Amino acid sequence: MGLTIYLFVMLGKWLDATYNNSGKAFLIICTLVGVAIALYAVLKQINRLNP
Repeated sequence: MGLTIYLFVMLGKWLDATYNNSGKAFLIICTLVGVAIALYAVLKQINRLNP
């Protein structure tokens, strides 16, 4: 879970540095997407444990 969020944060930082001179829009968007994907993966694993 932590690795997924970390990778999306790093992607957001890279996108901001490459395409966006001011602001942190890509960082915020990528962080939220990373958290959503990580939560989805955790919930899917929990559902597999409790059929």
